[in-house]
Amino acid sequence: MRTYEVLFILSPQVAEEETTTLITEFKRVAEGTGAKLTNEEAWGRRRLAYPIQKFNEGNYHLFVFDTDASLSELDRRMRNSDRILRHMIVRTDLDHKRAEKLAKRNPKKERVRPAPAFPAAAAASEPAPVPEPETPAGE
Repeated sequence: MRTYEVLFILSPQVAEEETTTLITEFKRVAEGTGAKLTNEEAWGRRRLAYPIQKFNEGNYHLFVFDTDASLSELDRRMRNSDRILRHMIVRTDLDHKRAEKLAKRNPKKERVRPAPAFPAAAAASEPAPVPEPETPAGE
């Protein structure tokens, strides 16, 4: 099964009721292709890094789907919707597989620090000598 993350930014002018209907519509379209929603996060209103269509803020929303089919219909609907400022669909299962493969190949080794050239414990236990203040000879 493939894992996809779908992140989209809704226009800040979209009302809450319309936001919920859009989200349910996008879920329905994705589940109609055989996708299973595994995670959904509403990130809320956030400031954009740069203005998009003269907006400085947007409502972020994230879906995580598991599917064998393509999400091209969801991509087409998001592209054609004027209420969505930006969207991005990323396949993430390959990254997880690569990370697991690297973890198996290079297991984390216990890091052993080399012994210091001078005994740090002895230097730390003895207090440093305090220099006595110098008094001028003429006084």
